[in-house]
Amino acid sequence: MFTALRDVLIALALLAILLQFFSPTVVREHSMEDTLKENDVLYIAKQAYLFGEPQHGDIVVFHTVLETSGGSEKALVKRIIGVPGDRISISGGVVFRNGAMLDEPYLKTGHTSGELSEVVVPPDSYFVLGDNREVSNDSRNSAIGFVSKQQLQGKALLRIFPLADFRVF
Repeated sequence: MFTALRDVLIALALLAILLQFFSPTVVREHSMEDTLKENDVLYIAKQAYLFGEPQHGDIVVFHTVLETSGGSEKALVKRIIGVPGDRISISGGVVFRNGAMLDEPYLKTGHTSGELSEVVVPPDSYFVLGDNREVSNDSRNSAIGFVSKQQLQGKALLRIFPLADFRVF
């Protein structure tokens, strides 16, 4: 009986430690297709930026002021396009960073809708876009805007479901 109790306590302690560093999340929308699809289950590294800074191309989950239909906070999953100090613009369906056209092979349609005059990413903030730019609610929308480092919940680490699409990011 003691060994069973000990094993359960060890398992619970390990689970608590894992949940401190990693968290599951479910993709609820289509804004990151074809990289991520609705109902994909991701594990995010909650402490990913404790000792390092977010990088171009990182897929992140972040808090927003938006609400779900049930009234709870809506977290979004997007790709970091601009880091502090970067100059970002969108023209003719193409994203430019620091004057150079981005090569974005992950885009669903190969094109970015809308136009954006050059903006400079502020300190401790990030410019994020979805991979499915036609439907993505991202930094182009003033309700989202730049995402502060404090809003980041974590970096996508693994897609664990569906199993056939398992992937390390």
